[in-house]
Amino acid sequence: MGGDGRRPPRARRPAGVIRADTALQPADLRPAISGLWALSAGKVLDLERTWKEADGAPVFTVEGRYTARGWTDWTQGFQFGSALLQFDATGERRFLDLGRERTFSRMASHVTHMGVHDHGFNNVSTWGALRRLALERRYQPEARELALCELALKASGAVQARRWTRTADGSGFVYSFNGPHSLFADTMRSLRSLALAHQLGHALLDEGDRPVSLLQRAVQHACTTARYAVYHSRGRDHWDERGRVAHESVFDRVDGSYRCPATQQGWSPFTTWTRGQAWVLLGFAEQLEWLATVSDHELDPLGGRGEVEGFMAEAARAVAAHYLEHSPTDGVPYWDTGAPGLVRLPGHRDRPADPFNDEEPVDASAAAIAAQGLLRLGRWLQGRCELEEGRQLFQAGLTVTRTLLERPYLSEDPQHQGLLLHTVYHRPNGWDHVPAGHKVPCGESSQWGDYHLRELALLVQRLADGAPYYTFFGPAGAPAGSGAAQ
Repeated sequence: MGGDGRRPPRARRPAGVIRADTALQPADLRPAISGLWALSAGKVLDLERTWKEADGAPVFTVEGRYTARGWTDWTQGFQFGSALLQFDATGERRFLDLGRERTFSRMASHVTHMGVHDHGFNNVSTWGALRRLALERRYQPEARELALCELALKASGAVQARRWTRTADGSGFVYSFNGPHSLFADTMRSLRSLALAHQLGHALLDEGDRPVSLLQRAVQHACTTARYAVYHSRGRDHWDERGRVAHESVFDRVDGSYRCPATQQGWSPFTTWTRGQAWVLLGFAEQLEWLATVSDHELDPLGGRGEVEGFMAEAARAVAAHYLEHSPTDGVPYWDTGAPGLVRLPGHRDRPADPFNDEEPVDASAAAIAAQGLLRLGRWLQGRCELEEGRQLFQAGLTVTRTLLERPYLSEDPQHQGLLLHTVYHRPNGWDHVPAGHKVPCGESSQWGDYHLRELALLVQRLADGAPYYTFFGPAGAPAGSGAAQ
């Protein structure tokens, strides 16, 4: 399971340019986080009041108002999941009622959505959040409500795992909406759906009633991502820079052999689209945390715990190091590390990002996703006595969080429906709004950016309060099929 068959070299300590505040503590951010939730409440309710179900899922804002953009339906879970995060953080029951009702009335189709790689986004953010809140005894579910959430998660994980391409080396990956040839970096975080379904004791039944292990598919997808989407400075091409991430990896449909890197939303196959890099960082960090709930017996047929954790940790460390090194000093990256206009922003990595520049947009949504990955990976490493590297990553994550909780990134205007400003969706397609008087997109929000800022704030809030550690898979020790007796 170790990529090219060799055990990965020990990662060097990241030497990034993000100016991490080594004295910053989660509790120091508590006032700013409280302010975020106060702003967030009004924005969740405003969107609920104004959004028409017939328009589909909201995607990003134009002049401060959410709009839809048909490509694939991957943001509905963020909309309703945001209400559940608001309840989690504040205890305000109306947000639980809102998120709960919308999950049951509108998210069923996403459970069996055969055409996307986004189950970990849509379903874990809603059905999974309700399950977690119930297991944490944050609310009392009705009758068999918990069992229903777990059934939805089992089905979602199996549907996601069915989108499978077998590679020439006998492994494979969950293919993207582009088709069976296409591995997306984004899908590392959608592995949450396979992980939860496996944790609940579920398996995919394939042709001839053949059971397929969801754990095996999750591990194989992660291994394929680590081998092909993440670069490890081993000479695979002229631009093999450790920690760089290819948004898309293309495979031969006939024999499963690897063909080339590609991209849908980045500048080129040989540069790093920073939100894709952030998805990989957070996805690997979460999977490392989740593996602690998996027995050695289950991991032995997949190479053993040391092998599986080894390639995941090496990929995560490489990506984290690259992110630190190639981001501006405040940790908010430009949308792609090789974006052509950056040559006209000399020294752009040696100062805070400028979201109002006239050359290239920043992507604060990438920062919100990456900050959570840095915190989780840093905490995981410190738990394994990798204290120096772990602390550096954790402090960098806190520093990025602080940046996002302040102007110009936190949306303080009650008339703007977004929460996190200066996010980018699809720069090559020109989908992002360019305000009057500007030359590049700025000042707008996205559902994934808003959701992940809320999720990041909840994680830091729980750390500050000494509350149970926030994970997608729920409290430690939650039994498989825990809703069965409800």
